[in-house]
Amino acid sequence: MVKKDTSEENIEENIEENIEENTEKKSGDGYVEIKMGGGWYMTISLAHSDRFEKEYVELAKERGGVKRSRFNLNPTHVRMLGEALIKFADDNGL
Repeated sequence: MVKKDTSEENIEENIEENIEENTEKKSGDGYVEIKMGGGWYMTISLAHSDRFEKEYVELAKERGGVKRSRFNLNPTHVRMLGEALIKFADDNGL
């Protein structure tokens, strides 16, 4: 039986390596693709609403260049979402 090193530094390094392996940055700032498998990508992009004249962060599931489902998020809540996802993953051993 092999014990895993679960120190915080090691976990953070593994997370950064996994993100770098599964993330491709496209042209321009404010856009990230995360490869999910089966041709699916999760895209995170910074967008601007002409109607409301505000910026927002769009989370989308994309395949073949077509966005299948989207979620628009207020930029002030992005950090809270990221921290909540990390806490959820830690609490559930993901």
